[in-house]
Parts: sequence; C-alpha cells; structure tokens
Amino acid sequence: MASSTINLEPSTWEYDMFLSFRGEDTRKNFTGHLYYALCNAGICTFRDEEELRKGESLAPELTWGIQNSRISMIVFSKNYASSRWCLNELLQILECREKRKQLVYPIFYDVELYEVRSQSGNYGVALAKNKERFGGSDKVQKWRDVLTKVANMFGWDLQGSMNG
Repeated sequence: MASSTINLEPSTWEYDMFLSFRGEDTRKNFTGHLYYALCNAGICTFRDEEELRKGESLAPELTWGIQNSRISMIVFSKNYASSRWCLNELLQILECREKRKQLVYPIFYDVELYEVRSQSGNYGVALAKNKERFGGSDKVQKWRDVLTKVANMFGWDLQGSMNG
C-alpha cells in the first residue's frame, strides 16, 4: 500500500549524494575525481555510469536516483545546458528540493556563474537551439527559470581551476 506522506528520516535515503553533470565535459576529469573522493570518504554517491545497467531507460533510473538521494550536487560546465537530460535532471532536482527538502549544491566548473544565471554565452546558444527544437513549448522557459534559481544558490565557482 503506497503512502502519500513522504518520510524524511535519514534511513529513507538510498544515497547520500546524486551527481548531475554533462558527461562529455567532466566525466573523465573533475567529476571523476569528485566521485572517487566522495566514495573514498564513505559518501554513497549516485553517478549514472556506475548505477545504470546497459540497455535500461535513462529517465526512470535517473529520476529514482535523484529522488532517493539526500543531496544533489550539480556540476555546471560549458555544455551542461546543451543536454536536455541534464536540464530535465535539474527540474527533478529542484522539485525534490521543494517537496523532499533535498539539499542542492551547485558547482560552476569552467563556466562563468553569470552565464548560467542569465543564460548567456554557451548557455544562451544551447537554450536558443532548444527553443527552435521545441517551438512554443514552455519546457525551455522552465529550464531557464530553474537555471536562474540554482545559479542564485550558494555554490562553488571553480572557473579556471585545474581539475577543480
């Protein structure tokens, strides 16, 4: 029997941390180092490459990983906004922040904070392409709103840091 009440007790979290990142930008450098550092520190971390079995649909597994993590860490990189998977993860993360009181920590890796906040530079280009692709859909506006919201949270600016 399913309950509509969400239990926020620590034992209900399957993972301590969910990592959201653009794989082609950071998987083999910053995010890879971060993932192993978290695991070595005993922090149970969901990262798509480690947790998803080949052949499974991405969306349900990623949604489950987000919903069952106490903290989400978002690694914004130059091409993060060009991935609709990343942007949809971001929507889910903010929903969990509001409904489940999930903690959210943004990291700005090799991207200027203002580019994320104002959707300029690579972020502006990526969202313009998505607007062309989705036409009059409100999805792009939701992505814009969530990017601004997360960029206004406390986070880490690692612009120009060698591997963070």
